[in-house]
Amino acid sequence: MRQNKSGNDGRRTGARGKSAPTVAAKPGPSVAEALQRAFQFHKTGQVQKAEKLYRKILSKHPGNADANHLLGFIENERGHFDKAIRLIEKSLHANPQFATAHNTLAISLLGLKRFEDALAACDRALEINPGLAEAHNNRGNALEGLERYQEALESYDHAIAIDSTVALAHNNRGNALAGLIRFEEALESFERALALHPDYAEAHNNQGNALRALNRPVEALESYDKALSIKGGFSATPYDRKDLLNNRGNVLRGLKRYEEAIQDYAELFEADADYPFNRGVLFYARAECCDWAGFQWESQALSAGVRAGKPLVRPFSFAAFSDSPADQLRCATTYVENRFPASATPLWAGERYNHDRIRVAYVSADFHVHPMAFLMAGLFEQHDRSRFETIAISFGPDEPGEMRTRLEAAFDRFINVREAGSWEIANLIHELEVDIAIDRKGYTQNARPEIFAWRPAPIQAAWLAYPGTVGAGYMDYILADRWVIPEDQQQYYTENVVYLPDTYQANDSKRPISERTPSRAEAGLPETGFVFCSFNANYKIIPPVFDIWMRLLSRVGGSVLWLLESNAAAAINLRREAETRGIAPERLVFAPHMDNADHLARHRLADLFLDTLPFNAHTTTSDALWAGLPVVTCLGTTFAGRVAASLLNAVGLPELVTDSLGKYEQLTLELAQDMDALVAVKSKLAGNRLTHPLFDTDRMRRHVEAAYDSMWQRHQRGEPPTGFAVPALED
Repeated sequence: MRQNKSGNDGRRTGARGKSAPTVAAKPGPSVAEALQRAFQFHKTGQVQKAEKLYRKILSKHPGNADANHLLGFIENERGHFDKAIRLIEKSLHANPQFATAHNTLAISLLGLKRFEDALAACDRALEINPGLAEAHNNRGNALEGLERYQEALESYDHAIAIDSTVALAHNNRGNALAGLIRFEEALESFERALALHPDYAEAHNNQGNALRALNRPVEALESYDKALSIKGGFSATPYDRKDLLNNRGNVLRGLKRYEEAIQDYAELFEADADYPFNRGVLFYARAECCDWAGFQWESQALSAGVRAGKPLVRPFSFAAFSDSPADQLRCATTYVENRFPASATPLWAGERYNHDRIRVAYVSADFHVHPMAFLMAGLFEQHDRSRFETIAISFGPDEPGEMRTRLEAAFDRFINVREAGSWEIANLIHELEVDIAIDRKGYTQNARPEIFAWRPAPIQAAWLAYPGTVGAGYMDYILADRWVIPEDQQQYYTENVVYLPDTYQANDSKRPISERTPSRAEAGLPETGFVFCSFNANYKIIPPVFDIWMRLLSRVGGSVLWLLESNAAAAINLRREAETRGIAPERLVFAPHMDNADHLARHRLADLFLDTLPFNAHTTTSDALWAGLPVVTCLGTTFAGRVAASLLNAVGLPELVTDSLGKYEQLTLELAQDMDALVAVKSKLAGNRLTHPLFDTDRMRRHVEAAYDSMWQRHQRGEPPTGFAVPALED
């Protein structure tokens, strides 16, 4: 199985080696003269003239090894790999000892991603000529395709030892080091390639990828810009240029320079409308800055493409606007098939473990100041250590601070694998004999689904990760509740559904809230007037919901809408959209990001939280409720659109859940115009906050442990995974 990371990773280029065309033997005088003439045409770029002569030679001498080989070389350069193979095999039939032809055959096989066959062709070339540097290089490419990065590195080193002046080999060596997550060393190899060949566009691109992996995005952008500026580099190889546009768009998006990222994605779309998943990335980047031009038409087109099985959009992006669980399932399965197929050689091969305690590993990039940590830190701390051995597998940022220290202390073992490759992480999980591996990322930012594709553990489950199906047979379970996954929607999940009794979302009852509440002036709010609030990420705001918000502002005099400022472009676009709906732009107030305890405290300045649809507030709903701010939601049709309903029911406020956008608007208006009713709701929330299940960390912990125990017991009995419900604890 090829290692493919979630779409934020850069596309590497320049891994396919190119041998210079060579002549193997001395044919008769007339044939030799014709070959020499054709060969000169070929070397000087006059390929059509060369091809014509090669074919003329073959018309009279169909078994000529050189003409077949060199014509195959031309077909390789055109990307016609099957045609090339047929020609090169004729060459090798005539001259089995033709080492360069074996190497050229390897290039064809690499083009078809037949890596095992390419490796065999390189090995045959090297048996004949151990000093053929190009074959060592292509052997490295084949090994890299098989994710055998250490062996690939050794092959590139052999090529460089024979000829250290070939920039391609240094570039490919850098790619192998990047595959080994040795990005600093990879940079050194890319720099060596660029010292030999300053206008080597592919090396600039790959240098950018390494810099991005080292969290040096501004420098990465400089490398991508340099690659794009080189004439005759990527512009001469359209496929590589498309990868570069994808890479630069990704780094711009990571820098929240969405409008510039959109330009790259749009150019890529114009060049190749079928470039995998780019159309969805372009749509999502526009959504992140609330650029709604063509929103309805494009969302419908993407949904139609998903239903047709086209690789247009990634699952998380699709969940932001899709209201169909069936479409989301199709989107996820298409994504898995293209990017994260199950390994043909799973690490866990059926062995049984007999540990004193059930060994549970939480696998995530979010063990730092992150919404996941805010929700789950308390549960991690309260796990029953007499029955469960807990392990954190952390491949995300290693940010020092109070939260990181707390999380590291919460587990029996906290293992930082940030510098490890995904296969290494999967192998570690297997070597640790983990009984239950919990995916805490799904398809969210910095996810590595390929870890689970290698099946490192006998039981693999998703919980509090991506709000929908992963679409992969190697995930056995998903922890949910009957709000987020009604029983009649289980058909849209490849996982077996485990129902927790109260809500699927854990919460930490120790989350601090700053005692000091900022003044309205400090928060940029007017001194008087009703404050509608929605601290959701900006991409969740879509036109139909925004229309409702603007009507509410028009009907509640002096009111304002308080939003989170994810990026400057979104603020500009939303204020413009408000003005087109007859609302003064200044009635939209934007809150900057801040420390979580202070962020929770500023909720006290708001009067009512407005949820989004089809993608609800998730952790953001819990933030508001924990801070004492009521949330009005509309029950959606997918997991992502039903979370707030789950949380409101768990805190004893089902009356704030509506079942249509019309009722959502009506209820919100009623509460905004009836202060007595709103005060009553706030009072009820204050009373329920510490008495109802939502923020009862220990109750959630016991329910989750009961789920883990049932999964493990089924496995011990040799029974396949199946869905079940965890009984509610008696009060």
